[in-house]
Amino acid sequence: MIRTRLFAAVLLLGLSYLTAAAEEAPDNRTTAHAIMLGIGGSRQLDTYLSPMEYRGTQVSFLRETIRMTRHAGNRLSHQGLLSGAFSFTENPAGNANDWGGRIGYQAGWHYHWTPLPNLRLMAGGLLGAQAGVLYNTRNGNNPAQARLNIDLAASVAGIYKLRIKNYPTTLRYQADFPLAGCMFSPHFGESYYEISQNGVGHNLVMSHPANALSLRQMLTADFPLRRTVIRIGYLSDIRQSNVRHIKMHDISRSFLLGFVRHFSILRKQDLSSHNTIL
Repeated sequence: MIRTRLFAAVLLLGLSYLTAAAEEAPDNRTTAHAIMLGIGGSRQLDTYLSPMEYRGTQVSFLRETIRMTRHAGNRLSHQGLLSGAFSFTENPAGNANDWGGRIGYQAGWHYHWTPLPNLRLMAGGLLGAQAGVLYNTRNGNNPAQARLNIDLAASVAGIYKLRIKNYPTTLRYQADFPLAGCMFSPHFGESYYEISQNGVGHNLVMSHPANALSLRQMLTADFPLRRTVIRIGYLSDIRQSNVRHIKMHDISRSFLLGFVRHFSILRKQDLSSHNTIL
């Protein structure tokens, strides 16, 4: 238990460091800000609340910031991603519903390679934290389940620029795979009243691919429309765990629509060599 608490503290400190590092102000930097809204299908299972899988709709938002830094020969970028989602699902019989909501933040670094003039490959890691709740309208004693987790994820991405009918278009794919972390989970049948009496320390569990295999993938296309850069995309988010005799999965696939803004801070002598990050 001491190791679990220590590991959670280290991850929180790391996330604080990455967030603070993102606020540095180098002499040269290019930043891309994107805001996206998503809607799609959701499949949820949490055996603490019900043995059945619930299906329905999820609405989500994402706010992404990618900033180039001076580190590693100007090949290192910082990414911050704030996300949130609200879901409404029902069981196969149609006589019970789940209401869910979550919010999370991830921050990390990617190293860039340019094997081809229009192709950029990126690899790095992200630290993230997420909190949420799932409420079941049918349960009486244990109607809700809290979600809280911190994790370290491996992250890879690729950016390809092309022209479609003289329209400059930027395609990007990114995949994030959690490797290790810490999550909150009650024991099966344990009430939240019991947790409040005994403290939450014994409800912290180490997470890893063997007990919490998860994957998030995002594919987007950016193209200009008048003076705005429009982004359309697809997001697949698979979160699952099997701890304390409780099985959970939250699988969503969403269509994304949003816009992107680019900002640059350049020294005067570097104006001629400016390139956008996306």
